[in-house]
Amino acid sequence: MIKLSVNINKFATIRNSRGGNNPNVVKAAIDAQRFGADGVTVHPRPDERHITYKDVHDIKPIITTEFNIEGNPTEKKFVDLVLSVLPTQVTLVPDAIGQLTSNHGWDTIKHKNYLLEIIQVFKSAGIRVSIFVDPVIQMIDGAVETGTDRVELYTEGYAINYNASKTKEEKATIITPYILAAQRAKDLKLGVNAGHDLDLKNLKFFAQNIPWADEVSIGHALICDALYLGYENAVQMYKRQIHI
Repeated sequence: MIKLSVNINKFATIRNSRGGNNPNVVKAAIDAQRFGADGVTVHPRPDERHITYKDVHDIKPIITTEFNIEGNPTEKKFVDLVLSVLPTQVTLVPDAIGQLTSNHGWDTIKHKNYLLEIIQVFKSAGIRVSIFVDPVIQMIDGAVETGTDRVELYTEGYAINYNASKTKEEKATIITPYILAAQRAKDLKLGVNAGHDLDLKNLKFFAQNIPWADEVSIGHALICDALYLGYENAVQMYKRQIHI
């Protein structure tokens, strides 16, 4: 069964726009789990423009499910944070400093030696490691050589094209690279996560075609839906899309 990890960054974005502690991101993490999420994801960036490093430390003690910290491991500050917090999983993302949002996966061939080294740092601390990758077979093959436990398929391309597609044939074409990449990962004994721009329109089709996926991490769309539908209702609606 695919797990849902709720990314709570947007709660921190709203809080930081006014200062103070409203909304409370620790409560947001508690509530995500209480409402049925299988995990909580945060993505602290070097400028701490949404989730802060203090937030990460504050959230860890209340986690009763799984805690996933995303970020760029080339930042020593990030590595030190992860090793001090010891989350269930760390997801390594090749973001540039100041990047608005993640927009590509690792070149697992070009960066093999670096990934081998940094992944071992986290695995030695008992942390499960996932790396962000594009749905390209060569990148999956390269990923297994790095020692990672899982890959996270970068799904922005799927989401944009799915939401614009009109026919079953178009949808089949859009999902095919992801099926092939996920199947290759499965064959190589890698876990499969997915994330970026998955929403209530496109999530069910993704889950139906890749039912062996381990986890989807969803933040922006879920929190936007929560503004209209309510937080608890939104979490439950997303859960229903993946429990097929």
